[in-house]
Amino acid sequence: MKPLLLITNDDGLQAAGIRVLTRVARQFGDVVVMAPERNASGLAHSFTSSRPIRIYPVSEQPECSIYMCDGTPVDCVKVCSEYFCPRKPDLVLSGINHGSNSSINVLYSGTMGAALEAAVSGLNAIGFSLLDFSPYADFEPSVPFIEKIIKTALEKGLPENTALNVNIPVPADGIIKGVKICRQSKARWLDSYEKRTDPHGRPYYWLSGRFECEDKENDTDQWALENGYVSIVPTTTDFSAYSKLDIIKQLYV
Repeated sequence: MKPLLLITNDDGLQAAGIRVLTRVARQFGDVVVMAPERNASGLAHSFTSSRPIRIYPVSEQPECSIYMCDGTPVDCVKVCSEYFCPRKPDLVLSGINHGSNSSINVLYSGTMGAALEAAVSGLNAIGFSLLDFSPYADFEPSVPFIEKIIKTALEKGLPENTALNVNIPVPADGIIKGVKICRQSKARWLDSYEKRTDPHGRPYYWLSGRFECEDKENDTDQWALENGYVSIVPTTTDFSAYSKLDIIKQLYV
């Protein structure tokens, strides 16, 4: 029996990235695609609990069925795996996201929210992101790397409760040097809200900010991406600061 791959994203069903990922995934087995009907970027691990979720069939074929969901990326994984997959998915793929999900971005990412939901549900999962926000981004240089990563995951599997956060650079010379297994770099967004006034004189606030990374070590995802490598960070939902347990015990016990 062919492997079954479930695909979702957070950029919406019409995004170029999910079309490329679907095309690549079909080389490896049967595919079921379920993606949000509109852009759901920044929704992280949110899910819908205050209203019903609606699913709309787009194309139903034996080897590749496509559905649109009016919920979040996490909703897509939960509903699709339960009701729209003919059997348990062998691999869940999320993306290819338009824009980076490296470093602190993983906290906000709907792409990785979906992948981590799959992982905690006992499914192998990978989130893919390309460092290009353009709707016309060129995904083709990344395809050989995506193919190899998918092939390895299907053959070797992944550790329990662990998803891969894969980010792909867009080097100025167009040459991706290879792949690095990394840790998540220590960085943050310095956010601020710009206060503006609409044509009716009412105030509104527009999010802006800049990304700041002070982590200069060469074992991080940021270093890999800045130096032309695909970064792969094994990622879990366990936020425990293990290195700080003894410190907290001394303070609070």
